[in-house]
Amino acid sequence: MLIDIIAGARPNFIKIAPIIDAISARQAAGVNIHYRLVHTGQHYDKKMSHDFFEQLDIPAPHHNLEAGSGTQAEQTGKIMTAYERLLMGKPCDLCIVVGDVTSTMACSIAAKKLNNIKVAHVEGGIRSGDMTMPEEINRIVTDSISDYFFTTSVTANDNLRRAGVSDDRIFFVGNTMIDTLYKQMPRFTKPPIWEKAGLAAGEYLIMTLHRPANVDDAGKLRELISEILLGAKGMPVIFPVHPRTAKMLDATGIKADNLHVAEPMSYLEFNYLVKNARAVVTDSGGITEETTVMGVPCMTLRDSTERPETCTTGTNELLGTHPSAIAPAFSRLFAGEWKKGQIPELWDGRTAERIVKQLIHIFALK
Repeated sequence: MLIDIIAGARPNFIKIAPIIDAISARQAAGVNIHYRLVHTGQHYDKKMSHDFFEQLDIPAPHHNLEAGSGTQAEQTGKIMTAYERLLMGKPCDLCIVVGDVTSTMACSIAAKKLNNIKVAHVEGGIRSGDMTMPEEINRIVTDSISDYFFTTSVTANDNLRRAGVSDDRIFFVGNTMIDTLYKQMPRFTKPPIWEKAGLAAGEYLIMTLHRPANVDDAGKLRELISEILLGAKGMPVIFPVHPRTAKMLDATGIKADNLHVAEPMSYLEFNYLVKNARAVVTDSGGITEETTVMGVPCMTLRDSTERPETCTTGTNELLGTHPSAIAPAFSRLFAGEWKKGQIPELWDGRTAERIVKQLIHIFALK
């Protein structure tokens, strides 16, 4: 059996690494299961792609579709065209897509339309309810044509059932991103900014912003950052700047002694900072999962989340996107009133094993 594993962006790389490990382990045990790693080239910056392969011990891709940059439609079209060409040369038996990026949707469509190839969606069923997010469109489209769903939460299961997916196609397995986190935690690496900014464990904050609602308007971005810096009470704020945000940051004119702007960091360096931070302020989804497992307070500048378990069970709290919500949150943080949180069900580092076990059962592999 040949399985295509699709990866195109930073979150994908983190999620596929344990799946590859689990397949390789079954291969070594004599099971007739093989994979073809397909890098779509959606993220082509070295820090956003190559470093993750090196640090997470992901083998070199069998194919790189080299989609590159472009609008949503242009990127989708490039990925679909290139992946279709690959499948025409040698089809796979199953296409595994992960997460909610453009590559996830594009490759699932190409696989289904060409030869009705079976598609398995890892992290299927999550919903934010926010149709202004490109990721939400990707989730809905991918789930509408997938055959199998490997889910991270009971909420995701319920979302799929409401969409008409039968229980025999839904497999609640946990979170592969957390598999990687547990495996790599002993290898977290102190980044150069630690010494440069004079950081100490528990005495600084991490900030990441990249959502259009937060960063596409310089005035809005200025207000958010100003409130965060004010709430930090002089504590260092480390800001690894996403490429999407970099073009707007200069326009804000913000400068502060406690604001430390950095380039995008590698996985091991960034998570070293997260693990040792007093708190994280973000609009990312994946970071809220990592902070939950590491027990780090997290403030999310969004109006909705596709990962509600990080709020109901974990350390995350939705603040919304209005700057006025930031000061009260910081007051609770510094008063020691932030919730402790727990780790969600099945986020135990063995998700990929469960996924591959189910695939062996579904396809009756020996």
